[in-house]
Amino acid sequence: MNGQRKKKVLIYYRYFGKKHGGGDYLPLTFISELQNDCDVTLALDWEGHFDLALQFYGIPIDTSRLRIVILMPKNYRPTSQNAFYSLWRFRKLKKLAKDADICIATDNIMDFGKPAHHFLSSAAFGDAGFVEYVNTRVIPKTVSLSRRLRDFGDQCLRRMLGMRTRREIICSPREHIYPNSDFIARLLQEYYGCFNGTMFYPPTVFDFEHRVNADERDPLKVVYIGRLEAQKRIVDIVEIVERAREMSGKKLTLSFAGRPYSEAYQNELERIKSDRPWIDFPGELHGEEKSAFLQSATYAVHAMRKEAFGISITEYMKAGLIPIVPDEGGACEVVDDRELVFHTNEEAANILVRLLNDPEFREQQRRLCEERARAFSKAAYLERQHKLLQGIIGA
Repeated sequence: MNGQRKKKVLIYYRYFGKKHGGGDYLPLTFISELQNDCDVTLALDWEGHFDLALQFYGIPIDTSRLRIVILMPKNYRPTSQNAFYSLWRFRKLKKLAKDADICIATDNIMDFGKPAHHFLSSAAFGDAGFVEYVNTRVIPKTVSLSRRLRDFGDQCLRRMLGMRTRREIICSPREHIYPNSDFIARLLQEYYGCFNGTMFYPPTVFDFEHRVNADERDPLKVVYIGRLEAQKRIVDIVEIVERAREMSGKKLTLSFAGRPYSEAYQNELERIKSDRPWIDFPGELHGEEKSAFLQSATYAVHAMRKEAFGISITEYMKAGLIPIVPDEGGACEVVDDRELVFHTNEEAANILVRLLNDPEFREQQRRLCEERARAFSKAAYLERQHKLLQGIIGA
């Protein structure tokens, strides 16, 4: 910055856990780049496992020049969040923000007590009304008395404490909101009205150093990777592949890599598998095991609707898979190919059967997915991030 005072940047992130998700990557790469021109402070709710995340991702950060502030009391754990801790966080963040030139929330909406940049990671950022709208696409004409009283009480309490609601932050022209897909940007516009925002796709960090050829893949294998829970519509995926097996007469297999959400759902998965020997659950996979798993197959099926983005879908395409996805939410936006989107499970099964039976169609879709995957490479992300951050700091 040619002798000028370095700008002070305050970055907020909840915490770094033992399980490294895609959300951890964004604050780390922000810090790495911003350290080139700015003094950076990282505010975390909980100490967590920052060092493990650094080691896992291998992102170059000068920790000697990084100030880390833990916001919550020592007895705090992420599972113990409540109104008291929200107020505690707000007061600590507001105090830190007074000394910052730029404030950035890398995990949804956060009140710094001053204008900031807010990067959305999901639709569930603290406004139950918006989550309901995402699920129903209906703004209720009448709201129950209990809901109105609760919302009114929340607003009054926040104002007494100097805090703002999520709506007030989103609708303020002084704040800048970064939806993680055009889908979420459109819903924000419909629900809140005009807001100052820029769509910014999140980092999709898993790349493949070695790509296998088509003849090294199982031509009848379908995969899924991610959390194993009802919300992900695991049963729908099973039904789609099962129907495609019946229609095509081909012995498709289906493999789910991931960790069951609960012991109860683990039992449900075992029940599903009990009479379907063509399904398997290899567990949670990372690194080379994850790469080998994804590249062992030819197809992937994603069934969750109204998903904000869909990082796993970018991984499917980067792995050379052909993903079949729903016709709503971020999933179809990521794939950007009308031939691979479905509305009903029957339509999804028909797409899979066509891919199995039509080599020309299958090769065409593979090439289109390969081309689309380039937009989600690590290099493409870092280039987008560089342009964005340079604009934020005014370099």
